[in-house]
Amino acid sequence: MKKKLFALLLAATMAATLFTACKNPAPSTAVPEPKPDAAAKTITLKIFSNLPDRKNGQGLVEQMIIDEYMAANTNVKIEVEALDEEAYKTKFKAYSMDGMPDVVSIWGQPSFLDEVLDAGVLAELNPADYTNYGFIPGSLDGFGKDGKLYGLPRNTDVMAFYYNEKVFKDNGWKVPATYEELLALAPTIKAAGIVPVAMDGGDGWPMAIYLTDLMIRINGNCSDIISKAIASGDFSDPVFEKATQLLVDTVNAGLFQIGYDTQDYGTAMNLFTNGQAAMFYMGSWESSMALNEDITEEIRTNVRAFTMPPLAGGKSAQTDIAAWNGGGYAVSAESEVKDEAIKFLNFMYQPDKLSKYGWENGVGMSAQDQSAYMTGKETELQNVFTSITTGATSVSGTPLNDCGPSAFKTSIESEIQSVSNGTKTVKDFLSTIGAACK
Repeated sequence: MKKKLFALLLAATMAATLFTACKNPAPSTAVPEPKPDAAAKTITLKIFSNLPDRKNGQGLVEQMIIDEYMAANTNVKIEVEALDEEAYKTKFKAYSMDGMPDVVSIWGQPSFLDEVLDAGVLAELNPADYTNYGFIPGSLDGFGKDGKLYGLPRNTDVMAFYYNEKVFKDNGWKVPATYEELLALAPTIKAAGIVPVAMDGGDGWPMAIYLTDLMIRINGNCSDIISKAIASGDFSDPVFEKATQLLVDTVNAGLFQIGYDTQDYGTAMNLFTNGQAAMFYMGSWESSMALNEDITEEIRTNVRAFTMPPLAGGKSAQTDIAAWNGGGYAVSAESEVKDEAIKFLNFMYQPDKLSKYGWENGVGMSAQDQSAYMTGKETELQNVFTSITTGATSVSGTPLNDCGPSAFKTSIESEIQSVSNGTKTVKDFLSTIGAACK
């Protein structure tokens, strides 16, 4: 999996540097767009999405495609229900028992997809339909089971520290070259009346990914260690204790804002986009900040990013990154308009739709080859992530919190606040998440 993910990231971005011919099909070979049928019966498609912001980023791209599909298929009406991620996952569980909307957002990680597939709520897709869609080798692996395909990936996700380059320059701060420098910078930034790093600690999963990032810095690739721990429920390997203690030390160093452990995604992001925080730890899917006109020009044009800095005595470099295939889409197995739902899904993933629009709107890295759409006029933030992935020497694969069953995911994401703020010991934390695997 590690090699496939590395190939995925490298192949997706190498063309950005070389600007050579790409493997995407030319427009003439793309799957034909659906034709409107005035006499066709009216069909209502219900889409359940985890992208509530329909004016920016991935939500904007999703809505653009929906609008195009309805324009091309005048007999189809598409209704969208969009919730933020945590509310989405809660309601998804209810829908899985009471009946799914026709097209739904999914995640290609074991913690989410394994139980969903076991419940039989997703429709099987035909892999042959996507031969010419430019999916990068390995990108579909997490969206299937027993050789069958049940969903399509949207993203290649890379975790990073977003930072305000102008604020750094104005204050004479240097981008930290080591993790020790990052921690040492915290009191200096705080003395300027600014939060060092805005952290979404209330949701749990960003901090669990942060913990994964620290494990990589300590030990290099940890996929085997994580797999064994989840299989046995035994998290006694020293890398878990060292990384968790380092997380505690990070909090004690004042790197995150006061109240980080109860504040959510929106709160953390607003601290950064409003200029109250110098950095923001989040994934490449937020690279659309550079084009978001709801953010003041002085801030959005100065957003840059760097990956987790190396640790003194650690076994990895900054080019060993935390990255994986993220969210995507699937069709309900019980949809009464399943054929139309699959038709819409296939329309969405045509190479000149989701991938192209995503790149044009600065929305992270696609799971499809985007090299045909690189014009040389990309935002600085897009160029940064292109350089990060092109220069990657290894990738992490699925983060720690998503590698096990849902009970494990729930446990680690609800307990990590307590261990990070010192109300639970490192030993008790590791024991608790281990018990959730049994």
